[in-house]
Amino acid sequence: MEPDASTAVAERYARFARDEAPGRSDLYADWASGVASDPSVSAILARIPQTHRQPPLVFAVTRMLGAPEGRFAQWSTWLASHADEVVAEASRRRLQTNEPQRCAALLPALSTIAGPIALLELGASAGLCLYPDRYSYRYAGGENLDPAEGTSAVVLECAAAGNPPLRMPHIVWRAGIDLAPLDAAGPDDRRFLTSLVWPGEVGRADRIEAACDIVAADPPLLIAGDASDPAVLRAAARRAPRDATLVVTTPGVLPHIPRAGRERLIAALRSMDATWVTIDPPGLHRAWSPPVDPATWGGFVLGRDGVPLAAVDPLGAFVEWRADPGRIPD
Repeated sequence: MEPDASTAVAERYARFARDEAPGRSDLYADWASGVASDPSVSAILARIPQTHRQPPLVFAVTRMLGAPEGRFAQWSTWLASHADEVVAEASRRRLQTNEPQRCAALLPALSTIAGPIALLELGASAGLCLYPDRYSYRYAGGENLDPAEGTSAVVLECAAAGNPPLRMPHIVWRAGIDLAPLDAAGPDDRRFLTSLVWPGEVGRADRIEAACDIVAADPPLLIAGDASDPAVLRAAARRAPRDATLVVTTPGVLPHIPRAGRERLIAALRSMDATWVTIDPPGLHRAWSPPVDPATWGGFVLGRDGVPLAAVDPLGAFVEWRADPGRIPD
């Protein structure tokens, strides 16, 4: 345990309780506030490696392992009697939120790409965002789209503005790279994925369960590795069919890669014979052409090969199309 780890835990959880949980999860705000004020609980969490003790991860692990979703006193009592189990599980897990709703934000970019498509996602988790052609879409202000087989068990609702292009992609191959891929068919990994949904977020857990069923029925190729390593990325790309357009997606993963690795990855993506589709905070990197103003953009950036296409919610709740048709790559 690093020096003053308990103090660092208390400070991190106090910040989470103050700045991140309010308005999203009253339960997590209560738990985090309690951690910050209870040295014995902070000491337990300080046993977890620093890179694995984020509040959403630790809270998800405790819920996965059976912690009661009551007030802090109940949760902390449970934690004290399951400390070793929580420390071990949190130490091997990572924040791997896998939200299929993101496909509603990705779809307009995929709609600009002629198929067939070989889809490769970086930071794929269980691969739930590798199946945009298997989900149904209900765009308020846009269109309704369904797979050829009919309405999907996963129906994604999204606000649309600016007349984004919307059509089902033709995907013939799908693969993902992740440091620790999750198995959509595995009970433990499925329970972990649903536990990552914050208490109070209505509908997300059911959507993830339904998406897991779709993925488990036709599993993608999932590769364990560091996608910021150009050799790993290129080896995965070589496995794609040659008669399909390779599309590499990075929806929400780049902020979690240290800057040097992120810049190395972007350079590698730009050197490949592939189309790059991403969803990123507007100020995260300088790959946008033309540049975007983070202060006025109004959301995350949906981009294709560095061209900003739309302002989007990072989890797919809205799309505001802004692309100049003349700047969209062929």
